[in-house]
Formats: sequence, structure tokens, C-alpha cells
Amino acid sequence: MIKVGVIFGGESVEHEVSIISAVQAMNKLDNEKYDIVPIYISKDNEWYTGAALREIDTFKDIELLKRYTKNVVLYNKKGRFVLQSKGIFRRIVNDIDIVLPVVHGTNVEDGVLQGYLKTIGVPFVGSDVTASAVAQDKVIQKMVFQNSNLPVADYVWFYDCEYNDDSDSIIEKIEKNIEYPVIVKPATLGSSIGISSAKNRKDLIKAIEEAIEYDEKIVVEKKIENLVEVNISVLGNYEYQNLSEIEQVMTDNSLLTYDDKYINGGKKVGKAGMASASRKIPANISEKLKNEVREIATNAFKTVGLSGDVRIDFLIDEKKKKVYINEINSCPGSLAFYLWEPVGKRFTTLLDEMINIGIKDYKKRINKTHSFKTNILSGYSGLKGCKGKLK
Repeated sequence: MIKVGVIFGGESVEHEVSIISAVQAMNKLDNEKYDIVPIYISKDNEWYTGAALREIDTFKDIELLKRYTKNVVLYNKKGRFVLQSKGIFRRIVNDIDIVLPVVHGTNVEDGVLQGYLKTIGVPFVGSDVTASAVAQDKVIQKMVFQNSNLPVADYVWFYDCEYNDDSDSIIEKIEKNIEYPVIVKPATLGSSIGISSAKNRKDLIKAIEEAIEYDEKIVVEKKIENLVEVNISVLGNYEYQNLSEIEQVMTDNSLLTYDDKYINGGKKVGKAGMASASRKIPANISEKLKNEVREIATNAFKTVGLSGDVRIDFLIDEKKKKVYINEINSCPGSLAFYLWEPVGKRFTTLLDEMINIGIKDYKKRINKTHSFKTNILSGYSGLKGCKGKLK
């Protein structure tokens, strides 16, 4: 039986969303194939493991959670990937064969966690470091899309320090390049956190100031008129890609909000996660537009070098029949399982295929040359002759 370490949580504003997605996934993994090992990263970056982490109610009281779980570190012990308890009396609590990261947001989804997993050598599911980092940064994404001739809405980006030093010039730059209304976003967040729309300069200033509370990099983009927002999920790696059904996102707000996605009618975040958001499946758009979305999604997936199961979001001007790629979610809320069910792929099957892709990616990675066995320093005589250069 394969031991799957499901990692979730982390120092991210999407912390609770990650918990919901992970609990959903752990409840749908095939227990006959996999031994599930929950690994929770707290908001202060401490790692915990224990069976109690499979229940959503456990996270209502973090202090109680810590009492019934083990505080651990994950490391490579002679080729064995172990979870070892911290403290004076250290012992190996569990080990894992592969990691399934179910993480959202900065410090976890953006390549930081993936870099650590790759450094210790543990196989993991999903996109590699570079692809994860690109997928998390809305500005870098747009640059990559433009370089690949994929359609994006007009935009301007800047750093918080640039705005704080000379806000007037930033405002002028935005108004010169983009007509109102506009959308203002923190560049590296997800779940619609910190996003606002602006129809005039007063709104714009307020929106920028809110976005700066969350991120040092801000992107302002043209708000698409006659908007229809659709999403599609892509499963695979650079060699092949499978496509889900296309959903049409429904909201009473001017843009899809955090509340739309995770809080129903002001209620607390529930077990359904992204699956509870209002949507129409399949999307009510023409077959021509659907095919355009599918083609752009496939090209974006390969261009960024993504792997596993991702969701790619699109903006459509219904009147002009114009499609714009909005952003990539390398680890989408609820793992976008609800987009696969309409095409006959159950959540359990989706998770199984994701793990298989992760295993294949790992095997390909270790078969490449990353280091040389020879040591060119073995005959090195020291720093003689270099003293002058080092001064």
C-alpha cells in the first residue's frame, strides 16, 4: 500500500480553504490503495500529523488539535522519507512514499513548499517549483501568456513602494493605459482575496490601498464588459493533457468574491468549499467559444509546464465573443473535482490519476542527470595563487 502524505494549511490567507480542500481529498482517496498520512502546517509554520487531522471539526480548536497530534519534521533519512517528532525524545512517527500537496496561496502553493520537497527528494504530486511560482504570480503569468500570444486583458502592474513613493504617477499611468472600469488585484493571492473593482479614481485609490494590505505587487487590469466568467480544469503533464467540462461562474456581485466561493449567505466556511459556489455546468456559451477556451487552456498548461490537476479561469466578452485567459490555479479549491464529474471522472479516480502522474514525473526526474559523481575538488591544492584575487 502506498503511503500518501497529504500536506495542507500553511502561512497563507487561504489557510482555512486549504483545510477544507484537503479534508475533502482525504475522504475521497481510495483506502484500499493508499495509507493516508495527514500533514498539517499551522499558521506559524509548525508541522503536525495524526489521524484527527482527517476531520474538519478538529480545526475548530487549534490548541486542542496540538494536544492530539504530533509536532513533526519531514526529512530524508537514507532514502526513507520520515516524519520525526520534535523535542528532547525524538522518534519516527510515520513515513511516506509520496506527497499530495493540497495547498492554496503564498508560501505553500507558490513553489516554496515544492522547493523543499524537491530538495529532500520526496516524490510529490502537482506542478514543479517554476510552474508553481509562475502560476501564483498574476503578473508573471500575463507576461508568459503574452509571449505565447495568448489573449489577456490590458493591464498595468507596480510595486507597493512605487505607489507609496509617487502614487500620482502610478494613477496617471493606469488611467493613460486602461479605461475605467478596472479590476485591482494583489498579484500573488488567490480565492479572490483583496480584489476590488473601480469605476473612477476615488474607487481606484481605495482598491489599491486594500490590495497593498495583502501584497507588495499589484496588478490593475481592464474590466471586461458583458462579462461571462468560465473555468476549465486540465489534468496531465507536458506530454499529455485531459480537459474537464467548462463551468460558468454565477455571482450577484461585480466579480466573484471570497464569499461567493466559500461563504454561503454569510455562513461560516463549510465542508463543501469551492464545490458550493454558484455555477452552471456546462457553461452556457457557444461551441466555438468552448473550443477556443479548450485550445487556450491546453496551450497555457504546456507553456507554463504545469502538472497534475489545475484550473484555468477565463473572461469572455459575450457581446464581442472575445476570450481572455485570466489566471491559473495550480492547486485549485476542492481540486476542481466538480468539473470532472460531468465527464464521468469521480473524485476518487481523479486523485488516483493525479498520484500516478506524480509518480511518473518523479521517475522521469530521477532519470535525468542532475549531478556528477566525480569530484573536481579532490585534487585541488587550496587557495594558493588566489589570495590576491580574494582581497
